[in-house]
Amino acid sequence: MKIKVLLMAFAISIGVFEAYAQKGVDTGTQFGSGADSIRCIENISLFTPYARSNNYADALPYWQVVYEECPAATRDIYLYGVRIVNWQISNEQDPTRKEELINKLMEVYDKRVIYFGNDARYPKDWIVARKAQDYIAVKGESADNKLLYGWLKEVVDEKGEVCDPLAVNLLVFASLRRMLEDPDFKEQYIADYMTSAAIYEAQIKDGEASGSDVENVVAYKQAIDNQFATSGAADCETLQSMYAPKVEENKDNMEYLKEVLTLLRRLRCNEIDAYIAASRYVHVNEPTAASAAGLARQAIKDDNYTLAIQYLEEAADLDEDPMSKADDYYAISQLLYSQNNYSRSRQYALRALEFNPNYGKAYILIGQMYAASARSIFPNDAVLAKAVYNVAIDKFERAKQVDPESASEANSQIATYRPHLPSTEEIFMHPDLEKGKAFTVGGWINERTTIR
Repeated sequence: MKIKVLLMAFAISIGVFEAYAQKGVDTGTQFGSGADSIRCIENISLFTPYARSNNYADALPYWQVVYEECPAATRDIYLYGVRIVNWQISNEQDPTRKEELINKLMEVYDKRVIYFGNDARYPKDWIVARKAQDYIAVKGESADNKLLYGWLKEVVDEKGEVCDPLAVNLLVFASLRRMLEDPDFKEQYIADYMTSAAIYEAQIKDGEASGSDVENVVAYKQAIDNQFATSGAADCETLQSMYAPKVEENKDNMEYLKEVLTLLRRLRCNEIDAYIAASRYVHVNEPTAASAAGLARQAIKDDNYTLAIQYLEEAADLDEDPMSKADDYYAISQLLYSQNNYSRSRQYALRALEFNPNYGKAYILIGQMYAASARSIFPNDAVLAKAVYNVAIDKFERAKQVDPESASEANSQIATYRPHLPSTEEIFMHPDLEKGKAFTVGGWINERTTIR
């Protein structure tokens, strides 16, 4: 009798336990409750070892239960889920079924965003970037670029400067593909590139300041720069035709005009009419470095170098970016060089180097000044005048050291002046010179060099 009572009590408890069983997907909890909770935990313990050993066939049925019934249980559902579904896709021959599996793969990522999108280490933007990467891999040329672009645009706009670098890179890729499909998308592609480049620059700056490794971000930045340079969207003639009418339509829209100025200046298209027109409208109302630089370009076209220098100095004062300041001062140096005002020209070239120590062109310009001054430094001694070329070559060599992109021009200048250095016989006959020894070039140059 006692045993019957105990069995009846046990049966009742099981019934109650099952009556309170609920799946995690229904309750919004990690494992659910009752028997469904046990079922969830059991299937997690069954699919995980198989998945870890790449035995996706045996992992699949247990993973499917967990994926459908307790999707918030563990991040491993999605870590291994994309591998399992990718395995299914790679082994599926039927096109219709394969497309269904691709949709399921995207769904796995979407569910991960829902349940683990706030993860500190792998947040929403990281997940969407990997979703986009997998989508491109499985769809290839048949990818829906509008769909791809929409996913990435959302997270990049949402996260801004802290967005996952891969997401930023893939946004530019998707934007380019849209432009290749629709030429009217060119302006948006340019805007996406500019936004992404600015994000990468901020990430590189922050990483360097904190001592973090920025190698990957630098590589991503170089990739979108190279992509943009070969896209056909970056030439100034195209940008002139695109933006000239828009500048006139928006001549009272300061925000829009400032964006145009920033874009065109960044792309080195600051001599086109659209840039100058936008500069004029902006400078009247809200002067910026870009508008001042634009008016300087107009003054140069009008051969009013004095006014151009005034505007460039104003641009340098307003500029916050060290590289842009360096460009402003270098432009002033060029103008003064063209007027044979070498001493002042060097002052501005050196200022450019203060803000950008790797400005190879500034060193080349100084070297050209020195070479052009040779006879005026030593008007009564042809051999010493030739010796001035040594200090000019020093600057060309320095340009190569700090800026590999300047190497070709620097080598050309060296090849021009090296043959005109004093010969061995001239050095031997001249008491002030000795090969391999220091020599001071006086006058406005006032620098020491080594006789070659």
